[in-house]
Amino acid sequence: MSTKKEILARYIDAHREEGVELLKAMVQKRSIQGNEAPAQDVVINYLEKLGLPVDVWDIDPQKLASNPLFLSERKEFSNSPNVAAVLKGSGGGRSILLNGHIDVVPEGDLDKWSVDPYGGSVKNGKMYGRGTTDMKGGTVSLLMAMEAIIKSGITLKGDVVFESVIEEESGGAGTLDATLRNYVADAAIIPEPTCMKLFIKQQGSMWFRISIDGRSAHGGTRYEGVSAIEKAWLIHRAILNLEESRNSGISDPLYQHVQIPLPINVGRITGGNWPSSVPDLVILEGRMGVGPEENIQDAKKELIECIEKVCATDPWLKEHPARIEFFGGQWVPNSVSTDHPFVAAVSRNFKQMYQEDIVVEASPWGTDAGILGAQGAITTLVIGPGETRVAHYPDEYIEIDKMIEAAKLFAGVIVDWCEINSN
Repeated sequence: MSTKKEILARYIDAHREEGVELLKAMVQKRSIQGNEAPAQDVVINYLEKLGLPVDVWDIDPQKLASNPLFLSERKEFSNSPNVAAVLKGSGGGRSILLNGHIDVVPEGDLDKWSVDPYGGSVKNGKMYGRGTTDMKGGTVSLLMAMEAIIKSGITLKGDVVFESVIEEESGGAGTLDATLRNYVADAAIIPEPTCMKLFIKQQGSMWFRISIDGRSAHGGTRYEGVSAIEKAWLIHRAILNLEESRNSGISDPLYQHVQIPLPINVGRITGGNWPSSVPDLVILEGRMGVGPEENIQDAKKELIECIEKVCATDPWLKEHPARIEFFGGQWVPNSVSTDHPFVAAVSRNFKQMYQEDIVVEASPWGTDAGILGAQGAITTLVIGPGETRVAHYPDEYIEIDKMIEAAKLFAGVIVDWCEINSN
């Protein structure tokens, strides 16, 4: 590790407890959708203490309505501000964007938690709480890296753009709006929980809803009706066959450890209104995975054609075809070449820190990287502390040591990419 990087690492180690307290303060703010402002205030105060000018603004959904990447169903965004700050460089260097999302999913059934989901309790080197791993811990790593550079008196040539955005968990409206506000850079890091693996490809996804009609009748003479549940079975079987077909041709080695690279999951089924009646309507809602290099419209077309084919082969569905719509969340896929200089910079710094090669994989879930790539043409990599397997789960946690290590890695990547002004 170079002298400058050693200085940054020592600073981060010396201020470890401040980082822990920052994470605790963020976790203690329940930043579910529509209530992000209190947690953003923690970020704002931190950035101001670093002496950075802070931009705080509310999303205007009317201004985004015509953008095809804007799919939020929210009508207004009060109490949900975006936050950004720029550490200006001296000029002549490459810029970097550090993107963290402040929103968290709800905590769910409290009886399944052994700790307060918003307490930020620390046990055996881990902090517990909703958002610790997804992804407030990663955001703290970014902020600690920035602080180390500023407080160590290092001047960079390129700009460092930091943003704490909302709405990642529901499709990325916060990142989209920040990009349109011209918060862009030559490359970007999103510290989602990857166990410090490097995700150069991210799966996209979209939500769908399929409505299937039947004909109601008394349960005692059910043969006089047509069960929408039975017709839904046909639709669901076809969806599983489509999933198998879409995945059978995937040979990308980055997916070798992913059992189903592009899953199609039916997550919600509603139908019927009385035990003694034949159900005349069933609604299936689900999520369809989209490949990193795949066009999201092409994936939609495949699912539509799959449903149309089922309907064409069933006498009832041929006359009463199922209706499909796409709604709510949509995550745009993203892909970065393995030989990109930014991939090399991250990989090089990882090897300097850990004395081993970084593991490069494809993400099984979507991130805001797709929006940064599609809207901002920004080369975006996903790497961060924490484990996906505890994200969205009760007793979510992050290992504090991993958060500190990530801060050191990010500091090294930033100075390598943006370059130090030695004048």
